[in-house]
Amino acid sequence: MRNALKEIDVILLCGGKGTRLKEETDTRPKPMVDIGGRPILWHIMKYYSSFGFRRFILALGYKADVIKKFFYDYRLISSNFTIHLNPKIEPNIHSVSDECDWEIVCVDTGLHTLKGGRIKRLESFIRSERFHLTYGDGLSDVDLYRLDHFHRNHGKTGTVTAVHPPSRFGEMTIDGDFVTEFLEKPQLQSGYINGGFFVFNSSFLNVLTADEACDLEFGALQKLSRDRQLATYKHDGYWQCMDTLRDRQYLEKLWNDKHPPWKNWP
Repeated sequence: MRNALKEIDVILLCGGKGTRLKEETDTRPKPMVDIGGRPILWHIMKYYSSFGFRRFILALGYKADVIKKFFYDYRLISSNFTIHLNPKIEPNIHSVSDECDWEIVCVDTGLHTLKGGRIKRLESFIRSERFHLTYGDGLSDVDLYRLDHFHRNHGKTGTVTAVHPPSRFGEMTIDGDFVTEFLEKPQLQSGYINGGFFVFNSSFLNVLTADEACDLEFGALQKLSRDRQLATYKHDGYWQCMDTLRDRQYLEKLWNDKHPPWKNWP
């Protein structure tokens, strides 16, 4: 299965400004905000990679240069190397990173373009007949093998992963006058929301336009749902987006506890 997924493109939407995380995003785009010393974008890509995906297409916008520079420099920064100051001699790289088989396509899709327009502007870079797509700010332990299998078998144009959102507040279990359990940000057991982690057939691109105002959720996905072409993959496990500084601090705490739910690699 891992080999089957390595040829499937993964699109990551990385163009938004992240205004609710303004403390972190004045100088960098939201997907570049660190969790455990690595951008959340890296964590998302690493998670996909653990299932065999290797080709990533990044839809860039706000501060696109920060993401471009990170990946342009990544090969050297993550390796040991010898460099000659003579510009005619290429660096000699002595080691390779675990991500050496990644192929990363960075495409500036416009500063103000909405998500649907961003995806359409990637059309010439998409190679696979179906592709996965997710946002640049959400982490989960969704089984991407099962998600892909589910999509291939229902025959519809798209699949969206439905998740239980974490509670905005903590939750207490009470027995009489005593608290028996105190949970910070538990996953709510009732109700689903769009958790990202989509799969689309390439025909989905026909629903989109490259217009700056072409949206994804309030447009293309609504059309698919009206046409009964959008299937739901229900995920009852872990899911967390990073919308606020408190979310970032919570994810950092999970990472430092050494057992973050999304860490699916050694």
